[in-house]
Amino acid sequence: MANVDGKWDCSVSSPMGDQDFVLTVVSAGDRFSGTASGGIGAKDIPDGTVDGDTLAWSMSVSKPMPITLTCRATVTGDVLEGSVKAGIFGSFPVTGKRAG
Repeated sequence: MANVDGKWDCSVSSPMGDQDFVLTVVSAGDRFSGTASGGIGAKDIPDGTVDGDTLAWSMSVSKPMPITLTCRATVTGDVLEGSVKAGIFGSFPVTGKRAG
């Protein structure tokens, strides 16, 4: 199992340009809670899951329009890689590195 806890400097490559945010993860067994904060504001993540080295969570955002994002990322050492599904708009890559 990877060490998924901590702060991650992340970026989603979207058609509107890169969307940067800081993901904070506090795991407890196969669950995690935390926040995602950046241009979208600060969003609580109360119901994330941990499966080995893979994180999955969803969050609702209001900018640029109201939508629920479904996120999944794998942690390898100090690198996070995955995707963010934005409803009918498709999926976009997310990358991150552990914040120093």
